[in-house]
Amino acid sequence: MNGLRTAPSCPEKPVDVILDTDAYNEIDDQFAIAYLLKAPEKLRIRAFCAAPFFNPKSESPRDGMEKSYHEIIKILRLAGREDLIPVTYRGSETYLPDEETPVPSDAARKIVEIARQYTPEDPLYVVAIGAITNVASALLTAPEITDRIVVVWLGGHALHWNGNREFNLMQDVAAARIIFGGGVPLVQLPCMGVVSAVTTTGPELIHWLRGKGPLCDYLCDNTIAEAESYAAGKPWSRVIWDIAAIGWLLNDHQHLMYDRAERAPIPQYDHHYSPNPQGHFYTYVWYVKRDAIFEDLFTRLTKN
Repeated sequence: MNGLRTAPSCPEKPVDVILDTDAYNEIDDQFAIAYLLKAPEKLRIRAFCAAPFFNPKSESPRDGMEKSYHEIIKILRLAGREDLIPVTYRGSETYLPDEETPVPSDAARKIVEIARQYTPEDPLYVVAIGAITNVASALLTAPEITDRIVVVWLGGHALHWNGNREFNLMQDVAAARIIFGGGVPLVQLPCMGVVSAVTTTGPELIHWLRGKGPLCDYLCDNTIAEAESYAAGKPWSRVIWDIAAIGWLLNDHQHLMYDRAERAPIPQYDHHYSPNPQGHFYTYVWYVKRDAIFEDLFTRLTKN
């Protein structure tokens, strides 16, 4: 697979996966971790990496990364997968200072180390659902892994959206520009305008998850508590869009979402895309089948 010529397609056979996540930032990363854990027939986990984030839930990007690291471990314990704790790594403590300088971290080093074991014909899938700093640092450190990985990133808004002020992208625009402009095989799951359709409600979570085990109870109760912290006594729904990044790897025959090949645009520092007629082809998810992906998620989470 050459990222300069070919947009990635959903793998037909089992593949190896690294998940890079700012797990403490929101309540949906936890669902994505659980979804990945519950798809062993197709997705073989090589590592988890904690991504930085900075918002009211953290004191700094470093603090956000550290909290995310511990949240990943919490989910693994709830799932009874303590065996994966040794392959969970701390990521970047800061964002990229520019487009040429990587930020060293255990996560970036591990991405490089693992990626070197793969080939363009049999790549490693790196799924990122936060700021893409760790992945960009790995590519800057070892450009030779560019054709040995496929990056599946939930970040940025839809190409037709008015502006591109999306949290994962805004945190580290330099890293996003490396991913979009460096020729790495790329799948983008845009947030507003595409995966923003992946929402759920308290009654739905209670019906499908509550009482189905410690992990299901945590996912259900954590989401409801977060929503009721700002919408108590009111109707609410919560976007759980991070599951779509895992769903793309399970999207045989496009039964969970639709994608198409596009020329990779250029994310700009003033938060818009610039068209790039010379950009490499990448895979752009343009529609997610909301009911289908939640049916798959709930079935897997509650299966004995």
